[in-house]
Amino acid sequence: MYAIIVDGGHQYKVEEGQSLEIDFREVEPGTEITFDRVLAVSDGENFRLGQPLVAGAKVTAKVVGETIDEAGNHPPAVARLRLERVGNGEHGIRDAELRPRGARSRPGPGRRSR
Repeated sequence: MYAIIVDGGHQYKVEEGQSLEIDFREVEPGTEITFDRVLAVSDGENFRLGQPLVAGAKVTAKVVGETIDEAGNHPPAVARLRLERVGNGEHGIRDAELRPRGARSRPGPGRRSR
């Protein structure tokens, strides 16, 4: 299971249990962060691409620490996270309105299929 999220102008492909470093935030370790700007989600069999975001999908992570670079390198500070859940409810990614891989949505009003 994975999702593609947007945070701070960056896109990240994330999976449950993965560690991730993002732009620094003033938060204490153990704090939960929710990312609701989800561009796509997949569980391996089903895939959902947002238009531009996947409705109702979110990714939850827990802050595990921070790294501050005193040597002047870029970025000077990052927050380290552990991804806890991908999806929008108790059952993870399955709740994000997935459709079978390769299935196409029907054209909307005023659009022709090719």
